[in-house]
Amino acid sequence: MEVERIQALAAVGLDTLPAQFVRPSHEQPENSPAVEGVTVPVISLSQPHHALIREIHEACRDWGFFLVTDHGIPLELIGQLQEAGREFFRLPQEEKEKYANDPSRGNFEGYGTKMTKNHDEKVEWVDYFFHIMHPSGKVRHEIWPRHPPSYREVTEEYNKETLKVTEVLLELISEGLGLEKNVLKASLGGDQMELEMKINLYPPCPQPQLALGVEPHTDMSAVTILVPNDVPGLQVWKDGNWFAADYLPNALFFHIGDQIEVLSNGKYKSVLHRSLVNKEKTRMSWAVFVAPPQEALIGPLPELINDQNPVKYSTKTFAEFRYRKFNKLPQ
Repeated sequence: MEVERIQALAAVGLDTLPAQFVRPSHEQPENSPAVEGVTVPVISLSQPHHALIREIHEACRDWGFFLVTDHGIPLELIGQLQEAGREFFRLPQEEKEKYANDPSRGNFEGYGTKMTKNHDEKVEWVDYFFHIMHPSGKVRHEIWPRHPPSYREVTEEYNKETLKVTEVLLELISEGLGLEKNVLKASLGGDQMELEMKINLYPPCPQPQLALGVEPHTDMSAVTILVPNDVPGLQVWKDGNWFAADYLPNALFFHIGDQIEVLSNGKYKSVLHRSLVNKEKTRMSWAVFVAPPQEALIGPLPELINDQNPVKYSTKTFAEFRYRKFNKLPQ
């Protein structure tokens, strides 16, 4: 199936945005601007443990989102990861197409462009590369980019470092909920918990005020850990307004996803977010989705249920949750 790639479209040098990318008026960034002068929470992992638990609890409760500093992932490694991703997207188009995925046949891993149109028949201004990084038994190295040659080594090293940070943050979130620190990781499959890498490329857009890189959505993951390049664009929804998550050098962007909302019985909300695009510059992000295995049963944790906090979510396998979310069915 021939798919129109956004990067190829942008390279033609369009003056006006093709109609399929023009969002409905109420979704256009110029008609739904972000609140000025408010910054999202920034949390250093180097502070005392009790302060860390409190700050993370408040950020998860109030925002479902925060930036993480002093996280321990070597900055040189993040730079290498980003350079490997940029190099892949610099390849000739026919080279990239060798890695093309086919979501219509259930092949989600590989090089893609989200052409599944939403109900308004609009398309997002983004190309991506998606693959599983962990656990090793589910990794398909044959679909990872072979160019640049460093891609596999750098990505495997980044996977190890991201796993460490994920475990630290899941422990802190567990403690913030008043649980034993190992509860969330165990609920998400323990060592079978999946880490999925998605490199997003948002090319320059002729009319960025009319388009979206990614439409408003919550992540179906448990949590998402993202590093962006220095072109801003991510916005999060809170109290009826959009707020810009500005670039902070060396920080990780941390999202609460749907599975933590369910496990916490709604104490922590999955953050609604969207991505804007830029007229002159390419925006990129490297998102790692931390998710339970398909067969894991996810429902509100019994420790968080009582007469004052009755069950708000049904228990189902992650596979069923994904199917329902993809097909816009009620959960």
